[in-house]
Amino acid sequence: MKGAAMIRAKGVTRAAVVAAAVFVALASAASAAVTIETVPVGNTGNTGEWSGEGYGGYGPDRICGAVDYQFNIGKYEVTAGQYTAFLNAVAVTDTYGLYNTNMWSSDYGCKIEQTDTGSGYSYSVASDWANRPVNYVSFWDACRFANWLHNGQPTGIQDATTTEDGAYTLNGYNGQDGQTIQRNTGWQWAVSSEDEWYKAAYHKNDGDTGNYFDYPTANDSVPSNDLVTPDGGNNANFWDSGYTIGSPYYRTPVGEFELSESPYNTFDQGGNVWEWNEAVVHEGEGWSYRGLRGGSFSYDDDSLRAARRDNGYPPGGDDYVGFRVSEVPEPATMSLLALGGLGMLARRRSVRR
Repeated sequence: MKGAAMIRAKGVTRAAVVAAAVFVALASAASAAVTIETVPVGNTGNTGEWSGEGYGGYGPDRICGAVDYQFNIGKYEVTAGQYTAFLNAVAVTDTYGLYNTNMWSSDYGCKIEQTDTGSGYSYSVASDWANRPVNYVSFWDACRFANWLHNGQPTGIQDATTTEDGAYTLNGYNGQDGQTIQRNTGWQWAVSSEDEWYKAAYHKNDGDTGNYFDYPTANDSVPSNDLVTPDGGNNANFWDSGYTIGSPYYRTPVGEFELSESPYNTFDQGGNVWEWNEAVVHEGEGWSYRGLRGGSFSYDDDSLRAARRDNGYPPGGDDYVGFRVSEVPEPATMSLLALGGLGMLARRRSVRR
């Protein structure tokens, strides 16, 4: 087992996820534990498809979605509650700027508050924000969060044992290039690669095929941005002549669109916030862009499409940007992936005819 906080791919209810998010919002640095619910992504050896209508001419086409190994991916985006626990564990002294003041001060921030205790910083987030996606995170922030998970969620200063080594060797790097910083072998948790992200969002989960949906709601039709209970099965949080929800939240709690999951049972890969991935999408001398996928609460339905490939500066973080993580499956779950995939496929055939 990778640590007491590491959740398994099965057996956790949505109510438990909400309770865990509230818990981490209130927990102290000594006792906080992050729970990441993951889902298995099998169909090893599937083929990819061409994708890449990048914004402003950036993000050239490439084959996306082909993954020749089994992995788990976050069922939900990383939440403000989970990121708050991370900050309390490693950012009492915030050496590498994991906290962005816009998280609290911006009208669009995720409402994580930093407090100077006199002997360092502490962090808190209200329960009604804890289960919404974190935003104002840079690509390097996301890598440091993944390193922290990889290292077993330790408490301490930001060094090689906590945030600076693990899935990625950062050693304090916070620049605008970093093209050579890639996922290390032996990773346990990582920021989702573009292929991992794309497969989990769009692949039809029908074997080692190259069959993909246009939208990450297991659908080829444009989703609605309506939030109804229960929703109609093809909904997401994006801009369509108005926000899905307005001020002060803008972003819905993760998994709010209960019948709009991807073929692999992930939520919000369309809308809510754009999500970082590892791809170096556009580069020049001394700078590079990392990949963004999935659209956000402030972008229209075009950003949700499989063809849409976007990017952002690695040091940058904005109100519409967050991330999710991938993990290596536990050995005990490997043999269940094929059976789980068959069961999910059978269910989808009965529900989405």
